[in-house]
Amino acid sequence: MKTYQMNRLSFTLSIVWLLALATPLLVVGQQHPLPLRQPTIQVAPATTTSSPQINVLTREVSNADISAGIKSHINTERRRAADKKFHVNYRGKNLALDLIKVHDDRLSSLGGGKYFACVDMKAGDGTIYDIDFFMAGQPGSMTVTETSVHKINGKPLYNWKEQGGVWKKVRVS
Repeated sequence: MKTYQMNRLSFTLSIVWLLALATPLLVVGQQHPLPLRQPTIQVAPATTTSSPQINVLTREVSNADISAGIKSHINTERRRAADKKFHVNYRGKNLALDLIKVHDDRLSSLGGGKYFACVDMKAGDGTIYDIDFFMAGQPGSMTVTETSVHKINGKPLYNWKEQGGVWKKVRVS
């Protein structure tokens, strides 16, 4: 009887696992891109040895690294601006924004050394903007490669859809 129950439990867990893996592929439109896989970043060691063996430390980029990277980018841009605001262009308009929060639950590693972050920012008139950032690089030296206004006062301007392993913007339906 125990063997039958163990086999049944194993079968059930296998089905649940397969459904969990397939679920993101079944979703047509997402609010934000989801990670496809966790990349491994190769970081050279601080010291070298005379041994012929090469020492390479392997370190995954964590959500904390992504969060620190986006905060560093925003702070650097604010320091450069005369008004100490973060500036982004939206439909030909220069928006001067203050950071409200980084959505730590939306940080994603997209694979291939690319990462995603989503933040809420506020304009002087009280309008709340959800800004999507794409980044590349290693912990401590991440570079923003794309910035776009995703939502205005909670209303999405576009959604995300995974197509052939690549996340693409799609119209809001």
